[in-house]
Amino acid sequence: MEFDRVAAHEPVTVEDEPREAAVVVPVVSRADGESILFTKRADHLPDHPGQMSFPGGGYEPEDDDLLQTALREANEEIGLDPMAVNVVGRLDDIRTITRYSVRPFVARIPDRTYQPSDEEVAEVVTLPVSELTDRDNYESEQRDHPHYGEIRLHFFYVDGYTVWGATARMLVQLLELATDWNVPPEPDRYTGPDDDLPPSVRDEVQ
Repeated sequence: MEFDRVAAHEPVTVEDEPREAAVVVPVVSRADGESILFTKRADHLPDHPGQMSFPGGGYEPEDDDLLQTALREANEEIGLDPMAVNVVGRLDDIRTITRYSVRPFVARIPDRTYQPSDEEVAEVVTLPVSELTDRDNYESEQRDHPHYGEIRLHFFYVDGYTVWGATARMLVQLLELATDWNVPPEPDRYTGPDDDLPPSVRDEVQ
């Protein structure tokens, strides 16, 4: 992965949503290449239950800034030591359907076992970049969204896990910045607002 390209990126900032959040996009370097760490959200959560996400959460008044938010939440969720985090850059802020602006910080972290230490996290999952950039493990759809209009949804299928939604949007930008992978010019399908999502994610939103 080309972290210099991530560091050189000038991120888009979103400042007009009512709530702010921040996440760490954690990259683990191993002998066989880089992997990206995700958390799987607990099934009982009211927002995005069971979905793959990056460690992070909402801004609190005691946080000095959104980087501290991301580091605090990652420490609470998976025990990631803030002092061991090497932030290499930022991705664009994104908007979520829950009216958050989310700021992603890309960081290199130590290769160790991380355990979910928060009731919001069901599992910690590390997926190889080589698998995430395999075209056979990716598909997308163009969907007529009732709130956002025409949007492109991305789906990564690796080791029985599906990365999609806001996390996939962040992942797409990271992979396009740091690797030779690019989103195919055309989606795999076109769908309307009432069409079913792929079977692997359908249960998560019901």
